[in-house]
Amino acid sequence: MINKDELVGFRVHTMEYQTKATKKYTNRKPWHAPDPCEIRSHIPGTVIKFHVKVGDVVKEGDSLMVLEAMKMLNQIAMPFNGKVKEICVKEGDKIPKDELMIIIEE
Repeated sequence: MINKDELVGFRVHTMEYQTKATKKYTNRKPWHAPDPCEIRSHIPGTVIKFHVKVGDVVKEGDSLMVLEAMKMLNQIAMPFNGKVKEICVKEGDKIPKDELMIIIEE
C-alpha cells in the first residue's frame, strides 16, 4: 500500500518524474493480464442455459451458454478449441460484470 504523502516515480519516454499519489491512485485495484482460459461476463446479467458440461471437448465458435443481459439473449461462444474444466455459475444465477463463468483448458 502506498502512503498518500509518499512520492511515486513514473517514466514518460526517457524522462523520470516524481509525484505524490492521490487517494484514487492508492485505492485502485492492481491490473492483471486477462487469462484467455477464463470466460468472464462482459456485462451483468442472468445465466439462462448451458450448452456444455464439465469435461466436454468444444470447438472454436461453439455456443457455451446463453446469458440474458439488457433484455437480450447473448450466446457466449468458445474462443478456441478446448475442454470445459469447470463451470463456476449455475442456471438462474444473476451475475455482475467480470464474473468468472467457465474455465477452459487447452
